[in-house]
Amino acid sequence: MNFRDDTNRLQPLTLFSQSSLTDIILLLLIFFLLTSSFVTNFGIKVNIPKAETATLSDPTLITVVISEDGDFYMNGTMVPRASLSGEIQRESATSPGATLVIRADKNSIVDHSVAVMNIGKALQLPIIIATEKQ
Repeated sequence: MNFRDDTNRLQPLTLFSQSSLTDIILLLLIFFLLTSSFVTNFGIKVNIPKAETATLSDPTLITVVISEDGDFYMNGTMVPRASLSGEIQRESATSPGATLVIRADKNSIVDHSVAVMNIGKALQLPIIIATEKQ
């Protein structure tokens, strides 16, 4: 049962307009270019605890990051625990008056933070523990 008349046969669409597609692509490109500039990379990701107060510190900092897995990073480079005291001592000798900043993950072992504090205390460095403001 063919109810259509063969004389009014529909022709396939041979022309496709891509103007709407290019508009969408342009808008997506602008969106991704604008939002990608807001992404900041702080290097090693640690989840630090929050604090009630905040203080400013000296610009000469020796930063020791303790990850959740127990890895130690000093100024962005991974340092084995055995050579951590030598590295901190070497860094404090090159920049006198430096402050030791400990950025420990809140899920890290407290013993790791205490070990770094003992090194700082033995070298008579001021010690700051980094926290997030609530």
